[in-house]
Amino acid sequence: MAEKPHLNLAVIGHIDHGKSTLVGRLMFETGAVPPHIIEKYKEEAKAKGKESFVFAWVMDSLKEERDRGITIDVAHQRFDTAKYYFTIVDCPGHRDFVKNMITGASQADAAILVCAGKEGVQSQTKEHVFLARTLGINQLIIALNKMDEINYDQARYDQVKADLSALLKIVGYKPDTISFIPTSAFKGDNLSKPSENTKWYTGPTLLAALDMLKVPEKPINLPLRIPVQDSYTISGIGTVPVGRVETGKMKAGDKIIFMPAKAVGEVKSIEMHHQEVKEALPGDNIGWNVRGVDKKDIRRGDVCGHTDKPPVVAEEFTAQIVVLQHPSAIAAGYTPVIHCHTAQVAGTVTAILKKLDPKSGQVVAENPDFIKAGDAAVITIKPTKPMCIEKVKEIPQLGRFAIRDMGMTIAAGMVQDIKPRL
Repeated sequence: MAEKPHLNLAVIGHIDHGKSTLVGRLMFETGAVPPHIIEKYKEEAKAKGKESFVFAWVMDSLKEERDRGITIDVAHQRFDTAKYYFTIVDCPGHRDFVKNMITGASQADAAILVCAGKEGVQSQTKEHVFLARTLGINQLIIALNKMDEINYDQARYDQVKADLSALLKIVGYKPDTISFIPTSAFKGDNLSKPSENTKWYTGPTLLAALDMLKVPEKPINLPLRIPVQDSYTISGIGTVPVGRVETGKMKAGDKIIFMPAKAVGEVKSIEMHHQEVKEALPGDNIGWNVRGVDKKDIRRGDVCGHTDKPPVVAEEFTAQIVVLQHPSAIAAGYTPVIHCHTAQVAGTVTAILKKLDPKSGQVVAENPDFIKAGDAAVITIKPTKPMCIEKVKEIPQLGRFAIRDMGMTIAAGMVQDIKPRL
């Protein structure tokens, strides 16, 4: 039978608003985690007086088992609805999540934003909404969670929905196209069937809302861009780079160029899952054999494109960023590492042009001396060596980046303008 269409789903929101419980419950409701496992956890949780954690434990113990190297069926990160199969892109603390999302290890097609009814919008809720937008997640579902804690109060639901709608509008989402679902992940309200406790709510359940998502269009009309993950020399074949096609399409016989290396060659053949394919499309992980290019000419972080529309190499670029965390302040001269697609290049902040209100995007200061955690800004960055990057308006897949330093994700950004390297 043909595989259902696949979507990557991120689950985001403030800590302790019930993300793990919601994911555990979804796994249970869709049959991805068998009932006897849940029963086992229920007994353990009861014995420890932590009954409300039972579904979160499903996720955490799977994670622990994974951390301890016990093999677990990958299906535990997968669940199926009537229409799709979903892979959950885990977003615990967003440190590595941000980096993975940006470098495309787990590009999410949609996200569930979890917000607890009692607490409402909090700092991380705002940050995650901003982040979702920066990372190019265009489809959102809101789970207004822990409704059981507020006795399924409609007035409180309306209030939090209004607060969230205001926030979503600011970053460019359209609240009227988004489902705000009153849920209790712990009790199971409105996850797979309409709840008796919220007769006032007439919208879809969470699973129904997931089935209303759309599979994003493949960006085949954009210029070809394949960030190189690795390159090999295979005896009797020659140079074989491997990577994931982000945009455009490639077929045998195409004239290609690797930037910033400026190595030009011709595609001899393309292989995917150990089988030769006629053409490669966005999302395909491929190896391609190149005539005329030596393995030493290309390396991880280079980008392959067609010779008539080569990847852009930046001398300097202007970007809008949001600072997620930094122990002190960021000023001109700061040189962290820029992570974009498969490239990791140190870059120096050459100027801070504007400081923005992270909630409204309005300019609050021109040419400020510094920015700090929680700020949004427009800055210029000069990579310390040639780096391929694109404008987010032209090729969004290569226009987003993460700024990392001291082992953490400092900021997420989108490229607005590029001064190309000549």
